[in-house]
Amino acid sequence: MSYVIPPAAPASVPVVGRAERFAVHRIYCVGRNYAEHAREMGFTGREPPFFFMKPADAVLPVAQGETGHLPYPTLTQDLHHEIELVVAIGQGGSNIAAQDALQHVWGYAVGLDMTRRDLQAEAKKQGRPWCIAKGFDASAPIGPITPAAQAGNVQQAAIWLQVNGADRQRSNVSQLIWNIAETIEHLSQAWELRPGDLIFTGTPEGVNAVARGDVLEGGIDGLCPLRVAVA
Repeated sequence: MSYVIPPAAPASVPVVGRAERFAVHRIYCVGRNYAEHAREMGFTGREPPFFFMKPADAVLPVAQGETGHLPYPTLTQDLHHEIELVVAIGQGGSNIAAQDALQHVWGYAVGLDMTRRDLQAEAKKQGRPWCIAKGFDASAPIGPITPAAQAGNVQQAAIWLQVNGADRQRSNVSQLIWNIAETIEHLSQAWELRPGDLIFTGTPEGVNAVARGDVLEGGIDGLCPLRVAVA
């Protein structure tokens, strides 16, 4: 098959201990999936999960032991960090039952859902989509993916983020409102999941603004940490 314009190389993420990379198909994100974060955003209760998406090439992959460089995006004066557990799908499907969901997981990684919070607030006020606030270039920094068999018990793992060495976010993945399996179940009812999909599972409380020059260091027990400098 030929193309009038050569297709771009697929977005991809490094894999712990392997030369091969994980090609990204889609990026799904879960909103308000930690109770304390929901409260700090003005919401309470276990509402049904809701999702938004980022372009696949919004990933900013960071290799093990390296520092990624995140360009401060245009159009915002209020760029926020959101540390998240990322689930990498290896086996696709639709209407996946929660009890079968973890069989579809290839691995896990540490990610950041960067958000132009001022643009998100204005979009909410106007009843408009969030795309400009969530799906900008390099809005999804992500560390190397750890295969599921090597990741340990991520469902009980501590999750944390420091900015310039000071704690900003610290919680535990067990505090997810909708756990990994339940999230996959709900998500696969709305879309057919495919190998290469990434699911950003939500962020704990403590989201806040970052400035040019800040260094963000995040981690989840059992996974390769993520380090990003705001350029």
